[in-house]
Amino acid sequence: MARSETRPVVTLRSTAGTGQTYVTRKSRRNDPDRLELRKYDAAAGRHVLFREAR
Repeated sequence: MARSETRPVVTLRSTAGTGQTYVTRKSRRNDPDRLELRKYDAAAGRHVLFREAR
């Protein structure tokens, strides 16, 4: 299946300052702003907010 520009690959970076990242895809139509998700940060040992890095 071809890669689509409507679902780009984005990098989520931890706000805890540990350097932990996640890579995911997002829908530009449903989420035009920067994505923010609470995910597990192994370096911090807890769930923290991850924000989309550009």
